[in-house]
Amino acid sequence: MTGVSDLTQRLQDLHQRTVETPLFNPVFQLAHDLSRDLEAGEMTLDDFESLIGELEVAALGDRAERLERMASPIGADANRAALGETLETRDFDAFRAQWERPQLHAVFTAHPTFLLTPAQSDAVADAASGGAPISADCVGGERPQVTLAYEHERAMRAIAHAQDARDTIVAQLLAHARDTWPDKWHKLVLLPFRFASWVGYDMDGRTDITWSNSIGFRLAEKAERLARYVTSLEAIDPDHDLLAELRPAADYAAERAQDFAADLSDPAALSVAANRLTASDPRKLLSLDRYIDALEVEMQTCGDGDRAVALKTLAAAMRADGLGMGWIHFRVNAKQLHNAIRRRIDPDGNLDLASKGAVVHLNRAIEKLEPRRSNFGALAIEASTAIRQFLAMAQILAHIDADAPIRMLIAECEEPATVLAALYFARLFGIEGKVDVSPLFETESALEHGGRLLDELLAEPVYQQYAKKRGRVAIQTGFSDAGRFVGQIPASLAIERLQGRLAAAMDANGLNDVAALIFNTHGESMGRGAHPSKMADRLDWALSPWAKRRFGRAGIVLEPEVSFQGGDGYLWFSTPELARATLTRIAVLKPAQTALDVPKDIFYQRTDLSLDFYRAVKEHQREHLESRTYSRAITAFGLGLLNSTGSRVSRRQSDLNADREMSLRQIRAIPHNSILQQLGYPVNVIAGIGDAAEGNYEEIGALLSESARGRELMRLVRAANALASVKTVAAYGELFNSAYWASRPYRGTESHLTAACESLSEYLVKDDRVGVFRRLASRLRVDAMKFHRLLDHVPDDAPTENREEKRRMIGVLQALRLALLQAMFIRAVSVPVFSRANDVSRDDVLEMVFTLRVDEALAQLRRAYPTHFPRIDRFDLTEPTDWPDGGDEGYEAIHRDFIDPIERAHGLSLRISTAIANVFGAHG
Repeated sequence: MTGVSDLTQRLQDLHQRTVETPLFNPVFQLAHDLSRDLEAGEMTLDDFESLIGELEVAALGDRAERLERMASPIGADANRAALGETLETRDFDAFRAQWERPQLHAVFTAHPTFLLTPAQSDAVADAASGGAPISADCVGGERPQVTLAYEHERAMRAIAHAQDARDTIVAQLLAHARDTWPDKWHKLVLLPFRFASWVGYDMDGRTDITWSNSIGFRLAEKAERLARYVTSLEAIDPDHDLLAELRPAADYAAERAQDFAADLSDPAALSVAANRLTASDPRKLLSLDRYIDALEVEMQTCGDGDRAVALKTLAAAMRADGLGMGWIHFRVNAKQLHNAIRRRIDPDGNLDLASKGAVVHLNRAIEKLEPRRSNFGALAIEASTAIRQFLAMAQILAHIDADAPIRMLIAECEEPATVLAALYFARLFGIEGKVDVSPLFETESALEHGGRLLDELLAEPVYQQYAKKRGRVAIQTGFSDAGRFVGQIPASLAIERLQGRLAAAMDANGLNDVAALIFNTHGESMGRGAHPSKMADRLDWALSPWAKRRFGRAGIVLEPEVSFQGGDGYLWFSTPELARATLTRIAVLKPAQTALDVPKDIFYQRTDLSLDFYRAVKEHQREHLESRTYSRAITAFGLGLLNSTGSRVSRRQSDLNADREMSLRQIRAIPHNSILQQLGYPVNVIAGIGDAAEGNYEEIGALLSESARGRELMRLVRAANALASVKTVAAYGELFNSAYWASRPYRGTESHLTAACESLSEYLVKDDRVGVFRRLASRLRVDAMKFHRLLDHVPDDAPTENREEKRRMIGVLQALRLALLQAMFIRAVSVPVFSRANDVSRDDVLEMVFTLRVDEALAQLRRAYPTHFPRIDRFDLTEPTDWPDGGDEGYEAIHRDFIDPIERAHGLSLRISTAIANVFGAHG
């Protein structure tokens, strides 16, 4: 049997032919060879599965190696030493300033990004942690459905490892301080990291999360965190006095979590659960302040240095997390808030929320507000999603955790009135002092006009009072939609400019004494962390040194916050070893708040070059996005190239019944960007860089080379380009080439496929996709030629390891999938003609297969060709019958020869999708 090494060598040999014939496509030729072997019976789908399995293991290994490289060193001793090397200072005040403020807020988020199965995720984590090599046992088999409960469980698992790692770091810091400043160390209030999650609380773009889900999750998190505090205290002293209170409190929270995990649609059932939670109970804890104080007092008087460190470490954990596994983020859409506020202040719809008048009106309304009481009944009957979120927050703060603040993220926020509407509801329900309202800037419009919004919002007295009361101004910037609609490079530059505008607006409005909390949710470019080279780049990508300096110069404390999202983000914390290594890599980086001494970057001085470069790349990306060619190519297979990877749908819910030809805006950002990689070319990362440098290669090259920011940009682009293939993009178009199918059986080489190929050729003669892919590939090639000229002037300071090996691996995977798609096409067109049923024709089924809506196609084929019929012997009748006469009642042969192979080929194709994503390090 042909092995992977044989295919790799064959692909390499085929590449040599491009020298003689530039239009020759090695990937498609290998796919054609594989397809001929399959149709001739020289290979079987079993052989394909064996090859794919071997490549899957290699791709998982590649992902593990990259994770290990970015987190290394992994071992406990090495990380203790690495942190210790940064603690040589003898200045207590400097030590205190550095470690009493979070180096980072880490938010464990989830969208459709759980690509790996639990077994695969564990295998990658174990390998990266120094375990055994990845075995073939974790590939193949059924993919478990990714549910909200699964996402929440994985998030809590990751946070638990992060908490343990933080405790280890805090204990080391305290031990150092004890030895260095024995008379002062007890004054320290260390908080190097803070953790949060929005899993179970994010309502943007989904309707499947109920308010009772959120309450139940928060209670379950409370029970888990209390149980972990108990475990930590038992390790210090199994007979500690506080255990008599903490143990029952954990049990109580678990009982209430069970109450809210039940079906509460019946008002009577809800009343019972709510009354249990709201009733007074000696086991009911709403604050840990008393326990923190008790631990701090005990550590000062215990006389045992190690015990004192352990007690103070536990107090630090309680101070950081409160009565939960971390802080929580609710999220709603701006439109939901607009609908809710209109009900309160503008029932007739006369107020333009984008106007200055709306801001004035909201200011007056907020000032006149008297807080309203609420209960679980009010929460249960509330129809407005936005108001329901505030009611849920009010109940959490009143009955679950009174200390930990709650974030209210507002997606698609483009007007100051939207933020004021959120403040209105926060004050209405008496929770203004515990809720951080955070507008999200992610769309092109939001990034373009966000500076104006911040200028206007921060000038409003009512907002200034609120910010000073909370002690922070919070915003969120996102790379997913930004990276989709303006490209990853322009998005990063636009986001940092917006962050700089925030610093300027805070300074101009006298808000220098409050912190700036900037939450960055990264984006799917080369993985959910956006930057694949090293941890420093990953963090700088979201919040650049230039942006940090803007806040430092204004004397504004910066609270950086980033997401660790889904299967990709949780891998960093999937084992205790990786969690400690990850946090140590972050902890040993230069503190963001003291970055004023970083040398000035020429990228921001030569704005005549850098701004033109930014605008040119952005314009190039816009041309792609608005191009019918690009849109048609990206949506040619719908979402059929991707596995289902989350509990939130990948297509926007309002478009589920849309026409066959999907628009780019119907596909969410993460799957859109993932499709680019599956087609072989991360357009949203690479495209436009070469075009922007045309005619000025030397000067642009010098700018990017001499600038730290420029080199960081190029490290991302080079990493994407190292795996990209324009030939692969073109190869997908050849699947729809009528001339190819007409030529396959030419000269009698595959005469047994004559009928199928003739049908395909005839069906596809008017299909536009071959031309679409060719035009897109041509555009990409022209830009790539310019890009490679630019690379001659920019040194490669982080070359991709084993680049050619990775490219060949992807090439073989792509060829195998193209061959499988051909097998599906051939069998679909070979199915005997059936009559139209339920308004679905044979041509409809063919189009379903061509766009990889395979499950729909198979359902129609199984309906047309059933294998199970009602049996005559099930009836107890006195009248005899000679019919049916015992002939074949089913269509087993059609299933065996056509339907089942299509299903299996599609399943193997999706396994290839996972392997390709792993090599890119992307899509969760």
